[in-house]
Amino acid sequence: MKAINSTKAPSAIGPYSQAVDKDGFIFVSGQLPIDETTGLFAGEDIASQAKQSLQNIKYILEEAGLGMKDISKTTILLKNIEDFAVVNEIYGQFFTAPFPARATYEVARLPKDALIEIEAIAKR
Repeated sequence: MKAINSTKAPSAIGPYSQAVDKDGFIFVSGQLPIDETTGLFAGEDIASQAKQSLQNIKYILEEAGLGMKDISKTTILLKNIEDFAVVNEIYGQFFTAPFPARATYEVARLPKDALIEIEAIAKR
């Protein structure tokens, strides 16, 4: 197993890697909407935060020599499921058909009180 780390995405806030490569599968840890240049959330609204979480995934995959087209599965964690439509709109800006499989859940709370966290699985 090999760790993948991008300086363009926020560093892990615990004992885990931004992503790992295991036998050609890239497992991207849940990405909070933190802008690495400021260390803060990209914004207070779900659209800004969704875009930043996806951008962080994109940066990490680029470090591995891959792109968003290589993602086969995502999981989205939302503080409020009512944000689903807005997240869907932003999500559609990062992916083209065939779209990855996906699960979306409402959760009680996310780290740093984020509105969203997204994880992904890609394949070389």
